[in-house]
Amino acid sequence: MPLTLTVLADTHLPKRAKELPGEVWAAIEASDVVVHAGDWTETPLLDRLEAAAGRLVACYGNNDGADLRARLPLVARVDLDGVRLAVVHETGQATGREARMASLYPDTDVLVFGHSHIPWDTRTATGLRLLNPGSPTDRRRQPFCTYMTGVIAAGELEVQLHRVPPR
Repeated sequence: MPLTLTVLADTHLPKRAKELPGEVWAAIEASDVVVHAGDWTETPLLDRLEAAAGRLVACYGNNDGADLRARLPLVARVDLDGVRLAVVHETGQATGREARMASLYPDTDVLVFGHSHIPWDTRTATGLRLLNPGSPTDRRRQPFCTYMTGVIAAGELEVQLHRVPPR
């Protein structure tokens, strides 16, 4: 049976938005696993995701205070149906990212990251897949707010990037 995921980062609630968009909540409720790559900014969203998600795999980001850091790791790691997943907020500048991350995460199949608010989906020379879902609440220099959904089947992850309609 396939495993379904919702992949988020940089939600920045309630500073960038008061609430996650309804379509993001619908995706969360339909998913087996929710992945969040940090920058929550306050704990109420973490509480809500822990209650709503079948399973939550998450880390803290640079904008997250001591309360979130006490509850979340810098790097979260999990095996999801044969896919070795790591979640971290920051990966540094885009130039050289693939080589740096392949070196830092040699025993990982997929690295989910955030921080830039820029959607990203690449593979390193070693096969490590790098995913950034963007932000569902703060598009910054992007034309749209975004998030990802995914399906793991037979040890492979397929993802889809979703654009959030303007508020």
